[in-house]
Amino acid sequence: MEPSDTRKKILIRTSWISTIGNGVLSIAKIIIGLTAGSLAVLGDGIDSATDVFISVVMIFTARIVSKPPSRKYVFGYEKAESIATKILSLVIFYAGVQMLVSSIERIFSSEPRALPGMLALYVTVFSILGKWALAWYQIKQGKKINSSMLIANAKNMQNDVLISVSVLVGLFFTFILHLPILDTITGLVISGFIIKTSITIFMESNVELMDGVKDESVYEKIFDAVERVPGAHNPHRVRSRQIGGMYMIDLDVEADGKISLYEAHDIAHAVERSIKESVENVYDIVVHIEPEGKCHEAEQFGICKED
Repeated sequence: MEPSDTRKKILIRTSWISTIGNGVLSIAKIIIGLTAGSLAVLGDGIDSATDVFISVVMIFTARIVSKPPSRKYVFGYEKAESIATKILSLVIFYAGVQMLVSSIERIFSSEPRALPGMLALYVTVFSILGKWALAWYQIKQGKKINSSMLIANAKNMQNDVLISVSVLVGLFFTFILHLPILDTITGLVISGFIIKTSITIFMESNVELMDGVKDESVYEKIFDAVERVPGAHNPHRVRSRQIGGMYMIDLDVEADGKISLYEAHDIAHAVERSIKESVENVYDIVVHIEPEGKCHEAEQFGICKED
């Protein structure tokens, strides 16, 4: 994990590059979509416009998550990233629904349709290349600093590439078959892609906000790590959550009830070290040592190895 200052700089720099890149693509596609009479290209441009808004929100969020913990937020402000991701999913969903409604209205409209201009084809090819470059850069930086927000936006841009490809295919058949309605149908398909993307991002953002983990195999790693520590037995009531991509882990471990407090303390430290060697991006671990063989009441939270 990068230091907080470096992480903030990468978030802001990547967001600015995304803002400028999507701004150029959005303006070009909206203008060409209107002048060339292509609803599919116009819809693609509107989708890119939502990406500009997303990037601005990312810049604002990067400044929030970098704030140090306070008495009110002792775990820091990292979850603002997940909140922002959820807001972004709603913005994307709104854009998709608007596009869906426009496409349906256009299909059932009695107004005469004209073939889109060739400029629509050229700007779509330009969009595919530009979006692919932006998506590649965002996912690279997102993985570098383990940012769910950057990775979610990169996935959105990868879908944008597919959208632009579908626009290109739709335009190709529109020109070949001389059927303007194909452009409108392509716009309808694009709206479906946009809505699906928004729902996926919305659901993925729930995990961190509900104190869950995206990779459930982390629990097996924790159990295996405890088993490697001499004197540590029966890990139970294991709880793991993620804040800003880093794990916060709590667990109970049994040890011989006759050992000294110093020895129990050493076992707890050994468990912490073993877990950190097995699990990446661990921020904090809390180990509670209990006498071996103690009768445990049913716990509401946490899991045991047999779960």
